[in-house]
Amino acid sequence: MPNKTKLYKNPIGIFDSGVGGLTVANAVVRLLPKEDIIYFGDTAHLPYGDKSPDTIRRYSERITQFLIDKGCKLVVIACNSASATAYDYLVERFGQQIPIINVIDPLVEEVAKQGFREIGVIATKATIATGIYEEKLSTHPDIRVRSLATPLLVPMIEEDFFENRISHAIIKHYINRDVFRDIEAMLLCCTHYPLIRKEIEMLFHTKIKVFDNSDVVARKVQSYLTHHQLLNDEREMEHQFYVSDYTQSFEQITRLFYGEKVSLEERVL
Repeated sequence: MPNKTKLYKNPIGIFDSGVGGLTVANAVVRLLPKEDIIYFGDTAHLPYGDKSPDTIRRYSERITQFLIDKGCKLVVIACNSASATAYDYLVERFGQQIPIINVIDPLVEEVAKQGFREIGVIATKATIATGIYEEKLSTHPDIRVRSLATPLLVPMIEEDFFENRISHAIIKHYINRDVFRDIEAMLLCCTHYPLIRKEIEMLFHTKIKVFDNSDVVARKVQSYLTHHQLLNDEREMEHQFYVSDYTQSFEQITRLFYGEKVSLEERVL
């Protein structure tokens, strides 16, 4: 456990099955520029969506332990699949050692707070299959959730196809479904999707509210650190980025998700 007297100086740990969670990391750094982060992308095992819950928990446990050993003061699960299947397990396993924030609960809390009744959800097949957003929002009986798996969006984004005719056609193919008729808000429930948020807003002609995980989770991190007096007031900017399997292609696409290219260090867990 890090030294409590100087815990506020310790970094924020963030992990994902790959590099998509860098959208969350970027949002955290933009909102909290004095905080250091340690990011871990489990690129050796991506995607988590086709893994069993037990396997995802095992991978997530190893990464969380790594982030604890690196002295992190808080861990963010920047992955919907891991948030849906491993969050409760990680809290039970490590909750006495370190606070853990997932990407699902902050988004659910935000949209419920704003009083929307007809809500659309798009995500990967794996996330939709868990029914996690319907389950979380079921405590609000006035809310109706309409979900759709959008499996083409992640590979499209990773190939740098967005804000062009191809991406517009693919997004429109999903968005213009009867299931989303008359919705009031759309939840983008994959950490890749902030990159196409503007396109989705344009397709809806800005008539509905569009939410993604990144900024909402960053505000949750800020709120937690503020409440527990853990905000860093000394700018050190010693960000570290790890992956479990390094390739040049992973490093190249970090620019898409983080806003700038970062250097990745391989660490096999």
